[in-house]
Amino acid sequence: MTQACESCGMPTDNGPYCQYCVDADGRLQAFDVRFEKMVGWQLREKPGLTRAQAETDTLAYMARMPAWSAHPALLARLGR
Repeated sequence: MTQACESCGMPTDNGPYCQYCVDADGRLQAFDVRFEKMVGWQLREKPGLTRAQAETDTLAYMARMPAWSAHPALLARLGR
């Protein structure tokens, strides 16, 4: 059964995280790694988007994801 990755929302069949969100050992990548990769994705997918807006949008998205919603690094960046 396909489910959504708890880190990024991509479909996954292999547990809570997709292939893009885990390291070589199958563990969830660090917050900073995932944040940078997700910001990079936004910048590629949305031409003209500024880096600042991509970061803001990524933080808002990550705040809705189970893997990150209570993560200290996310909360610190959001000022919570």
